[in-house]
Amino acid sequence: MARLIPIALAAAPALETEAGPGITVSLPLSLYVHFPWCVKKCPYCDFNSHEARGHIPEEDYLAALIADLEASLPQVWGRRVSSIFIGGGTPSLLSARAVDTLLAAIRARLTLAPDAEITMEANPGTVEAGKFAGFRDAGVNRVSLGIQSFDDLHLAALGRIHSADEARRAIELALATFENVNLDLMYALPQQTLGQARKDLETAFSFAPQHLSAYHLTLEPNTPFHHAPPPLPDDDLSADMQEMIEETLGAAGFEHYETSAFAIAGRRCAHNLNYWSFGDYLGIGAGAHGKLSSFAGIVRESRRRHPRDYLGGDFLQERHTVSASELPFEFMMNALRLTGGFPARLFGERTGLPLSVAADALERARRQDLLTADSERISPTRKGQRFLNDLLQLFLT
Repeated sequence: MARLIPIALAAAPALETEAGPGITVSLPLSLYVHFPWCVKKCPYCDFNSHEARGHIPEEDYLAALIADLEASLPQVWGRRVSSIFIGGGTPSLLSARAVDTLLAAIRARLTLAPDAEITMEANPGTVEAGKFAGFRDAGVNRVSLGIQSFDDLHLAALGRIHSADEARRAIELALATFENVNLDLMYALPQQTLGQARKDLETAFSFAPQHLSAYHLTLEPNTPFHHAPPPLPDDDLSADMQEMIEETLGAAGFEHYETSAFAIAGRRCAHNLNYWSFGDYLGIGAGAHGKLSSFAGIVRESRRRHPRDYLGGDFLQERHTVSASELPFEFMMNALRLTGGFPARLFGERTGLPLSVAADALERARRQDLLTADSERISPTRKGQRFLNDLLQLFLT
């Protein structure tokens, strides 16, 4: 194998300031909107979600989202938004009228690409035909359903509020209403067998969705599952499940384009691809995060997590500039999730740094057979995909 050659990009040189490198190339921009309420907090979930005990202040929250967006406009003047993602929590608890109001307010303040992907997450236990039709009419053109499993015992173990029958009905409704539907599945569930994982997968693709996401259940800190772990499959069985998923979906015509993402031709998730390609995104809503680049450098923002604090009108929790020393790891943490890797020039375009700053780490990764790299493209190997955390640690300073 040829030795990795450090690459000095000919594109605009990095502009070093006390705030870090500046970005001279216009990056793609997405908008993330967070809805923080759900019916019930799942014991594995570490997202910023809060059980809706009684009335959800829909009107007040919409007003806060719009005010948050308006306060953020100076950071994104003149930039076109290529995708919107409404996540949570459980955004499908919103009324169709609220989603229409929200998207109309966004269109009035930002320039959307004519073909902008607008995704909304939905819980199968909170959907109905009329609501889906209302979301579609408001402008939502992609739905992501949190199915997780088609086994009632596994759904109960995960604390989900829907049943297997409700999951099937929600999929049928979604596919009858939208042309682009993602199904979220989880594997390595409590006491799950390889056969049960295969049955979940086969049931999912039998509906012919355009996109499937398959996530390994992990025990995240500060969750009930972390404090009292359920009986989970061992590492060998979990690896068998992962291989089965990749092989089965590959044979069914799905492209495995990201660590946990599979799509039919032309249906990759544009919003998530922007994250993984280290593009920019503005995040509004309680607990939302954002990343914005400019000539002055790259900044990360986070909003106040608790809905009560966010509704108070002081939206911004933290804003900090990403230092030059942090950027190689931050970039690779996203881009190396792409199974096909990334063009070598992208590192300089998205970080403002020459790729040579990461040459030592790239060389170590190549020697360990974790990635392949040349002057044109950098890609994780099969081993690098399996041991992604080990690969990424090489880029920590």
